[in-house]
Formats: sequence, structure tokens, C-alpha cells
Amino acid sequence: MRTEELINGLNAPTKEERLANLKELVALHKSGVLPMPEDGGYVNSHIHTTYSFSPYSPTKAVYMAWINGLTTAGIVDHDSVGGCREFVEAGEIIGMITTIGMECRVSFRNTPFNDRRLNNPDQNACAYVLAHGIPHQNIDKVAEFMKPYRLARNERNKKMIDNINQLIQGSGIALDFEKDIVPLSNWEEGGSVTERHLLYGLAIKIVELCGKGQKVIDFLTEKFGLSLSDKQIKQMLDLEYSHYEYDLLGILKGSLVEKIYIDATDECPDVKDFLAAVKEFGAVSAYAYLGDVGDSVTGDKKAQKFEDDFLDDLIPYVKELGFNSVAYMPSRNTLPQLERLMKLCVENDLFQISGEDINSPRQAFVNDKIKEEPFQHLITATWTLIGHEKEATKDIEQGMFTEKTIKKYPSIEERIAYFSACGKNKE
Repeated sequence: MRTEELINGLNAPTKEERLANLKELVALHKSGVLPMPEDGGYVNSHIHTTYSFSPYSPTKAVYMAWINGLTTAGIVDHDSVGGCREFVEAGEIIGMITTIGMECRVSFRNTPFNDRRLNNPDQNACAYVLAHGIPHQNIDKVAEFMKPYRLARNERNKKMIDNINQLIQGSGIALDFEKDIVPLSNWEEGGSVTERHLLYGLAIKIVELCGKGQKVIDFLTEKFGLSLSDKQIKQMLDLEYSHYEYDLLGILKGSLVEKIYIDATDECPDVKDFLAAVKEFGAVSAYAYLGDVGDSVTGDKKAQKFEDDFLDDLIPYVKELGFNSVAYMPSRNTLPQLERLMKLCVENDLFQISGEDINSPRQAFVNDKIKEEPFQHLITATWTLIGHEKEATKDIEQGMFTEKTIKKYPSIEERIAYFSACGKNKE
């Protein structure tokens, strides 16, 4: 019983409570009261927490990664580095090396791709990108850079709440942004409020009105005109699932976003401004490849075309802009898609980073594909990224991609070898 309380306590209201519960839980593992997890050698540098949208606090995310056999884990919340320090501290308690970063959307309006659907399902010329391996002394600088964009995002969020309320008018429910949505986030501690928060708030309201089960299905079909798949019906009839509202959120996100969505503008830094800031912070910039989607691995994306038709032009341009790397999910795409992408990365001397996008309780922390022959280099790349972060944090080097380091380690192979060794050195 105490174990269950401690695990639940990893999502306690304050960072101090969460870390204290983690210390007690780890002590139970190390004393033999609970089994020690096996280190499966897995890596994942793309984990979201409650500082953007996730069922896991930074502390719980690190614990979940550990017990699932990850050797290392990385945080990348949307528009936020608010959970980074807690993530690092949780890793230190467990004895797991971590890496920190941030994901955000940038504008490609002032580029040759201003009319293209890049990796954002909802609008053209808007791309998800990442700052990986942020030196720890620059966390506050990143937060300050993102502050006006986070505020601008909330102004758009409020307008989308108005759209949701119009959509559900006459249903007996309504949403208030400050009362119903903000408390679902870690906004006051530097977190962001995302579209998922808005729809999660709606999911909670629907369950409060209908309960769970058939009445929810009836509400979705009668109010929104949705035709649910057999999988979705099964989820809505699973009354025992502890994250029922997350499944409902997935249905709402896949069906309603286009009806409520307002294009993101002021909250998206220009891609060149983003790259200049990431370089100043000493972090590693990454374009997040999505590729044409068939059966969505995360369950909340419909079949849709993205970069594949113009990838041969996009990747060289990404390099020209100044991106250091391309990030992708081995589980998301087909092997031919990824073989083509990897070839383009090699041809353009772009570092490759893998991360399985974790923001839902049904997603597995472990992706076996990363141990398959075509993707094993991504494990080495993760240690390279960690090495960069450790060295930049210690101010020994400014980072893997600065002129000083490139001069010292002129080839990508030399840099991988050097920073991989730095990353695996826990001292």
C-alpha cells in the first residue's frame, strides 16, 4: 500500500513533495523491498511532462523511464523549460543520466516553404522544432526567451475556448479558460497551456455530465456527429481505465481540432530567430521530421501528407538555415521513409536524434526498433547529445557544434566518439 502511495505521490502538487517521494521509493528498490529494474540499454530523449501535457510530472517521468528499462531519458516540453531542473534532480536521485531540452513551433513564413504543410497537422509554414542538450546554466535564459511566446499562446487559447463553447452550446456544459483549463497545467511554474489542455478540459466536462460508457458515446455521436472506430468504442466502454479522460481526449483531438483551431502566429518565433537563440544558449537545434502519416502511432493524428513530397529540398534548406540535426521517431514511419531521411541527413552532415513522443499513459517508454540494425546509431547519438550537454554545462566546451569544438574535432565521427565518451562518464 505504501508503494502505491509513493508512486501516486510522484505527481504530488509540489516539486519538493515529488522528489521526497521519489527518494523513499528508490530506497525501497535499492534495499530489495522492491525489485530493481533491469537496464535494457534503451534511450528516449523526447518525453513530455506536466509542464506541457502529460500524465507524468518530471519526477514521475524519470521514474517511469527507469522502471521500464531506459538507460537515459530526456525532457522536451512544449514552449517550456520549467520542468528541466526537477527532471535533472530526479535523475540524480535514481542515478540515471538525463538530458534536457524544449520543443516549440516556429514560423517558416519568411522561407521558400511559406505555403507548405511541414510537420504541423493544423497549419502551413509552421514547424515543430527542438532545442536539445540545453546547458543547465542557461535554463533561465531559455525561459526568458520563451516568455512572450507563452503569453501570446494563451491569448490564442482563450479564443479557441470561445470556439469550443460555440461548438458545445446547448449541451449543458461550458468551459472557462482561467477556471477550468489553467489549473490543469503548470502555468504558474513556467509550464505551457496547449491545445491538449483545452480538449482535456472538455473531456473532463463531458465525463462530469455523462459519466462514463455508452452515454459518452451517445454524446459524441449526437453532439459532434462523430463515427467512432471499434477501438474508440471499446475505450469509451472501459469504465475501469484510470486515464479514461485521456482516451476521450485522443478522440476529441483527432476529430475536433480543425473545428476550433486558430492559426498560431505571434506565439511562434521566426525560425531564424529561434536558431540564433539556440546557438546563443549553446544547445543543439533539431528539425522534427514527421513524414506522411498513415496509421498514427500516437492515435491522435489522421492520415495526412507532410514533408515527404518535398523532402529532397527541405533537408538541405534545414542545413542551410543552420539546424544542427534532425529528430525522428523510428516507430512512427516506414523503413523506406526513414532510410530516405537518414541518407539525406548523412549527405547534409546533419546529426540524427531519436525520441519517442511520450505524452499519453497508453504510450510505451520503450521502443524496440531503436535496437534494430538500421537505427542503432541513434543510441550512440543520444550519448553524444548527453556528452555535449555535460561538457557545455561544465563550460569546458561551449558545445558540440561551436567553431572551437568543430576545429578540435573536425569530423562528425570524431565528435560522436568524443561526446559519446563524455556522456557515458557519470562522474
